[in-house]
Amino acid sequence: MPPDLPAYRTRSERFDDVVLEAVERLERRWGSRLAGTEFAVEEVPPSQPAPWEHGGVPLGRYFPADVGAPARVVVYRRPVETRADGEADLAHLVRDVLVEQVAALLSLPPEDVDPGYQD
Repeated sequence: MPPDLPAYRTRSERFDDVVLEAVERLERRWGSRLAGTEFAVEEVPPSQPAPWEHGGVPLGRYFPADVGAPARVVVYRRPVETRADGEADLAHLVRDVLVEQVAALLSLPPEDVDPGYQD
């Protein structure tokens, strides 16, 4: 595939771009409070759910900072893509997943983190 065609980039690379755009939006709003936080994409969640997770496959997770490790927000690509209905819906879903995880990190309601959040 020639590099100037949309199909040149893999689905995974396009997903990473959507996540990066949503993270940049959150960092513009909450920059200093998100300093040091790592954002990552993983294909699927680990098979063992966290003790606080009930029912269904998680779309993302927030891991608090620990000794020597920064706070981390992870978005799970395959479950998010499975639930999205098209590119626009994917972007909205990624944004909402990130907002929910950042809200947990900041101890705020998701609506305060991003007024465009849709539960």
